[in-house]
Amino acid sequence: MTRVADVLPWAETPERQNPFVFVVGCPRSGTTLLQRMLDNHPELAVAHDSHFIPLAIKNESVGVDPQLTPELVTWVTEYRRFHRLQLSEGDVAEAASCSATYSEFVGALYAAYARAHGKRLAGEKTPDYVRHLPQLHALFPSARFIHIIRDGRDVALSVRDWAQGGKGPSRRAMWDEEPVAVSALWWRRFVSTGFRDGAPLGCSAYREVLYERLVEAPVATLTELAEFLCLPDSPAMAAYHVGKTHQRSGRSSKSAWLPPTSGLRDWRSAMAPRDRALFELLAGEELSALGYELSGDPVTEELAQVADRCRTWWEARALRHRPEDGRG
Repeated sequence: MTRVADVLPWAETPERQNPFVFVVGCPRSGTTLLQRMLDNHPELAVAHDSHFIPLAIKNESVGVDPQLTPELVTWVTEYRRFHRLQLSEGDVAEAASCSATYSEFVGALYAAYARAHGKRLAGEKTPDYVRHLPQLHALFPSARFIHIIRDGRDVALSVRDWAQGGKGPSRRAMWDEEPVAVSALWWRRFVSTGFRDGAPLGCSAYREVLYERLVEAPVATLTELAEFLCLPDSPAMAAYHVGKTHQRSGRSSKSAWLPPTSGLRDWRSAMAPRDRALFELLAGEELSALGYELSGDPVTEELAQVADRCRTWWEARALRHRPEDGRG
């Protein structure tokens, strides 16, 4: 059987294996912004939101790299988001023919994705992968992980506009009653999971970056990330939006391809004092650990009881449910 390294000689170098990098984090935290920046690097193509990698082998234990079977290939190619890689049937067939295990197959798919974009390396941006770091690291030991984090209160503001029709935390039973509390607990779970599972990977494999610093100092932040990735620095990353920005009114910052822009959300002015206090009751420890200031809004006994009730509900729910299909 032909192996990946036979058709991709540079893949033998650990620091150059595909998938090369994963961009992860809580949804609405700037993962798309960072994906677009990294994707504009001349050596790196970063796909977005394919979700399939851990889901295809969700019944396998961490550390298990199953043998590649026709059934596994079919599951991957028929998964509803696989089309986002825009690979041909020939690409998939070639990747399968030179792979003995699932990890080799995925690596060959992302190598094909890189070639299709005229680049050497490829990665993936799927926010939910922050909940699968141990498994992804076991499958791809040389891969790097960038965990982007945004002030959870601004995430809650973004979620309020985005989480409709079953997106993200709006699927939770308590959403209609206490959406801010659900957003706080949802954000805390993503961030704390990244903290817990990312740190053991070591500083050469796992890096946290604050969204606020990325938009305030994009060039300096991207230079640091290029160093983390062992890639040459490139001004193209910060110029990801050039020639793509649309100024038509009504577009979101994402669909308008705006340049890095501070203050798109501001919890200080856009959140009611009750909402700020409730969010901080439920996720203030994580906010403080990240260096975010707390509002200091007063907490009533009634609000403390609401927070306790929401926390109890969330913890009981966590015992009943496993991670879902990339929807948080």
